[in-house]
Amino acid sequence: MPAAAATKSPVEESVSKITRHSHLLAAQLQTLRSQMYPPEAKKTLKTFTSREAAMMVGIAESTLRQMSLDGESAAPELHGKDNRRRAYTLAQINEIREHLAKKRPKEALEFLPRRRVGEKLQIVAVANFKGGSAKTTTTVHLAHFLALQGLRVLAIDLDPQASLSTMFGYQPEIDVEDNQTVYGAIRYDEGQRVPLASVIRKTYFEGIDLVPGNLELMEYEHETPQAIARGDGRGEGMFFRRLGSVIASVEDDYDVVLIDAPPQLGYLTLGALYAASALLVTVHPAMLDVSSMNQFLKMTSDILQVIEENGGHLHHDFIRYVLTRHDPNDVPQVNIVALLRSLFGEDVLAPVVVETTAIASAGLEKKSLYEMARGTVGRDTLNRALESVDSVNQEILNHLNQVWGRT
Repeated sequence: MPAAAATKSPVEESVSKITRHSHLLAAQLQTLRSQMYPPEAKKTLKTFTSREAAMMVGIAESTLRQMSLDGESAAPELHGKDNRRRAYTLAQINEIREHLAKKRPKEALEFLPRRRVGEKLQIVAVANFKGGSAKTTTTVHLAHFLALQGLRVLAIDLDPQASLSTMFGYQPEIDVEDNQTVYGAIRYDEGQRVPLASVIRKTYFEGIDLVPGNLELMEYEHETPQAIARGDGRGEGMFFRRLGSVIASVEDDYDVVLIDAPPQLGYLTLGALYAASALLVTVHPAMLDVSSMNQFLKMTSDILQVIEENGGHLHHDFIRYVLTRHDPNDVPQVNIVALLRSLFGEDVLAPVVVETTAIASAGLEKKSLYEMARGTVGRDTLNRALESVDSVNQEILNHLNQVWGRT
């Protein structure tokens, strides 16, 4: 008798397999998050030593201690066997800044650099076509840096993949429901539209609020061509004006808005470019990445010209290229950096973000370098990485201060 034919397992359809994998991964990510941030599964920001707090405020540590003794500052937490090690939260540090700004009005801007009456809201879009250009990493580090200076930051996640939201502790497919992204505020269906303020969330990082993202943002990309064909959204309701319009509704609450744009030139990205007062283009100095950036610039130029022909005037206070993941020992990278500087001059930021295991290690923990505890990576490695990122962020802040007329 012929051998019985082997029973074949039914072939799983692609849609079924991808759906199953999505559910499996989402559940595992939720489990991992719960393990990382028990019991509420929420991120928290580290505290700062009295030395760190004093440096952040710009006063001597002895002055900070005396202020605490005199009841002029928030009472720090006491740690250590003898309760002599003081720890301050960022909220407490900001209280100290506010107190000193009132006490010494001539030095107020040095202690609390928030924008004053007449200084416009800074809206900075971070964009590029190429994945891997460190766009989200750049946005997160800049947001944290500005908040540590005492500025009020709104971070807007426009990327449907929502990496920025993940860095702030939100799992997009679980924590962000329908109409809870910026799409809810700029959608064409007026009956479903909500104010931007209603989708803004507080984060664990004092001074930073977030408009989270998820796959819902793709709806805007699908609906906009239909709206244009119907003749909807004319005038101030034009697709490229919508984002800037809703940001204007909350501008009194913030000093800087950071927009993490999607890695493609869609309607959301165009809205971000139009709303922005400044543009940062992240560039990994490798030939493929630079070639991709060239396509990004060409397509952006062509489309923005069409927008201007339709009454959308664009003006950016500055456009800067941010060199990321740079290895100064890689000769081809060094040559590309030299090429970009020769072509674009001062539009390329002078400092660069170096390639470092410290940033990679922080990313694995969904943290920025500013959140990393000493000892998690090598001390020298962390210090070099922080010096690099600080230099880039400080130069961006210098540009913001120039726009505000402070330098």
